[in-house]
Amino acid sequence: MSIQVSPSPIPNSNAVSLTSTLLDRDDYLTGLLNQITATKTEGWLQELRQSAANWVRHSIIPTTREEEWRFTDLSSLRKVQFNLETGNFASLEFDILPEAANSRLVFVNGAFVPELSAVTDLPSGIVVSNLAGLSVVEQEGVRQYLAQAEGAQEVFTALNTAGITDAAVVWVKKNVVVETPIHLVFISVGGETATISQPRCLVVAESGSQVRLVEEYTNRRGGHFRAGVPPVEESVRRAESAEEEGVYFTNAVTEIWVGDNAEVNHTRVEQEGAEAFHIGKTAIAQARDSRYTCHAITLGGKLSRHNLEILQTGEQTETTLNGLTMIYGKQLADTHSAIALNYPHSTSKQLHKCIVGDRAHAVFNGKVFVPKPAQLTNAAQLNRNLLLSSKARVDTKPQLEITADNVKCAHGATVSQLEDDEIFYLQSRGIDQNDAQKLLINAFAAEVINQIPVTSLREILLNTVNNLKFISLDS
Repeated sequence: MSIQVSPSPIPNSNAVSLTSTLLDRDDYLTGLLNQITATKTEGWLQELRQSAANWVRHSIIPTTREEEWRFTDLSSLRKVQFNLETGNFASLEFDILPEAANSRLVFVNGAFVPELSAVTDLPSGIVVSNLAGLSVVEQEGVRQYLAQAEGAQEVFTALNTAGITDAAVVWVKKNVVVETPIHLVFISVGGETATISQPRCLVVAESGSQVRLVEEYTNRRGGHFRAGVPPVEESVRRAESAEEEGVYFTNAVTEIWVGDNAEVNHTRVEQEGAEAFHIGKTAIAQARDSRYTCHAITLGGKLSRHNLEILQTGEQTETTLNGLTMIYGKQLADTHSAIALNYPHSTSKQLHKCIVGDRAHAVFNGKVFVPKPAQLTNAAQLNRNLLLSSKARVDTKPQLEITADNVKCAHGATVSQLEDDEIFYLQSRGIDQNDAQKLLINAFAAEVINQIPVTSLREILLNTVNNLKFISLDS
């Protein structure tokens, strides 16, 4: 365990001086900025966008020379010229979770589609809407939270803010308990050229409230894996559909504000297309006595990166982070998390698992900051990785940075393959080799999946693991 002092509780959040750097330092980034700022808005939102655009113009896209991006090379992203794609997607088909059949918002290529959305099964005291559909009073409330989270100047976060024209908004009033899960669906539909979309989501849970969220990123075919599709057919479908789906870039930002004694249970599923780039930020602020749980599932994309950042703003918070990455082929999936525990008597528990097949590459970097004021903190972090091929790769770095002296903290990481003796034992009980491998993989993934509180989604993901047979396993 390393004990260090960090200059900032959130990576990449240190502000760039606008007076000391050159303007438009990165031509490619400037080109993206020009694309997403072409559409103008009015009032405070345009001012917010302009401020973010100024940060972007003084920034550059990260390279592998930066520690936070050492294993994730964005040079393939820079080779693609992305454009905004608009159109009429009211008849688009997608999978609906039965539990959220009447409590969902659907965005296609970042644009709200009311014909696909339904918010009729909600109690009073909760607002679920796109930003443009809010009243003036409600928008004024949103203004106090939107783009106010720590780390707003990080380059991809600022790029998203610079292009905001709409957003998904979930606002739960004081002491309101919402039993129905809220499903936020962000679908990307490729066009004749490579496209970019920038979904934005704001969640505010006022004091004493409770809510469950499912945040899903997918493509028009319903994701990288499809439940119930035979393994061989799925492998063929993936090869055939890559060209049809096209190349696209999703740059997503979600901000979650958890009030005093509030509870948010958040499931995030990323199942982009085979040729997609996905960079996502989830920023959470936890007030006193609040509880936040995140189940982050990463399946799709040619290259994906999820930055998960939790900032404690009061005492006695509880934070639970469960993550599962399942990748194959030549996918790269990178998860960076940071938990800043700034107050005493708090608990954080993190379990992140990776199943990596073929030539895929998984990256995990998890930081937990425990400064001197955070006495009597209990923090645990574990990263477990299962490699299904001799050519699969994982880079892992669980990390505690502690200056408090009265805490209970632990971290660790494991990298393993399927054990021959375990497979032999199952075979000796009449189970063939493929089924034995599948059984062990299922058991590895189920520890995370079984904690997801939405039954239908849980079953879909368990079926997905079952279909991992088409990944090449070394004999």
